[in-house]
Amino acid sequence: MTAFSLEPAQLAWCAELRALAAERLRPLAEKGEPGRVNRALVAELGRLGLLGRLFTSGALDLCLMRESLAQACTEAETALALQGLGAHPVHAHGTDAQRARWLPAVSDGTAVAAFALSEPGAGSDAAALELTAHPDGTAHPDGDARWRLTGEKCWISNAPEADFYTVFARTTPGAGARGVTAFLLPADRPGLTGRGLDMLAPHPVGALDFDGVPVTADDVLGEVDRGFRVAMGTLNLFRPSVGAFAVGMAQAALDATLAHTARRDAFGGKLRDLQAVAHQVAEMALRTEAARLMVYAAATAYDTGAPDVPGRSAMAKLLATETAQYVVDTAVQLHGARALQRGQLLEHLYREVRAPRIYEGASEVQRGIIAKELYARQEAR
Repeated sequence: MTAFSLEPAQLAWCAELRALAAERLRPLAEKGEPGRVNRALVAELGRLGLLGRLFTSGALDLCLMRESLAQACTEAETALALQGLGAHPVHAHGTDAQRARWLPAVSDGTAVAAFALSEPGAGSDAAALELTAHPDGTAHPDGDARWRLTGEKCWISNAPEADFYTVFARTTPGAGARGVTAFLLPADRPGLTGRGLDMLAPHPVGALDFDGVPVTADDVLGEVDRGFRVAMGTLNLFRPSVGAFAVGMAQAALDATLAHTARRDAFGGKLRDLQAVAHQVAEMALRTEAARLMVYAAATAYDTGAPDVPGRSAMAKLLATETAQYVVDTAVQLHGARALQRGQLLEHLYREVRAPRIYEGASEVQRGIIAKELYARQEAR
């Protein structure tokens, strides 16, 4: 339900996605192992044509996909989003050879992608990266630049099981955001190792170690020392859709709460008859719809090339992820102890809903981006 001006075909597509997620994707998700890449699920996303749409759709379509899948199967939503996040830099900045090698395999679900930006000492402050690309220092007849990557990445979704990584490394010391380069790195490159991390989120998250990993000019995505633009361009696209993921979870929690409070007997009537309960449900719906509209507005701004995309993307992610945390928590409270049983929908959502407030820029970072954009706009007047 939304008053946003979605076309009937878009609304029908969202309903179809929710049905597909429930009927074909959720059974595969339930067979997966927490903390491991579910390749059967990724392959089914490819067979359904959803992974291919990552590279042919705009930001609004990406949001509709993520919101719809999240309502019925958060694991499918996350698998789709991680494919897009890891492969979008290849789509947007890769050479013809890089695109031909990896994008068809990502689209059909046979290659798993990952976006490797965060480090132990550079999470929210992404410009403080310490993974270093040292010049190789040896002579090469072809004249191509060559480096060795040394350092580590941490909290990388799909690591260490991805087939390739979009890796951001420092090529110019002391240059801050201006000295970072993006590399496309196959997982079998010598010197690259990884390990899984035991995290609250059910999808795989790991750390990567780089021990003199060789890279060349053929591995660069975009331009040398311009990789921070690759990272920020990717995040500007995906931040509203993180909000869409959050809205999908909030809607699932709201739907469960409406059903529960309508049938639950309490104090001589139904739970919904208690004004305190009814007002909480109304607040859940109000915040969910407000977040949805902001997500759609930010995605539309991206698709139309509006000048305020960074600020709108930050607002959408911030409002939607904070809203989802509130809605899911309130849903648990209204359901009572049963909601915290392992295997229950709300227990699952309660674990899932926390991480989006941190990854792709924590809520505090989003507030900083919003303020920066506001003051820049004021100074430009």
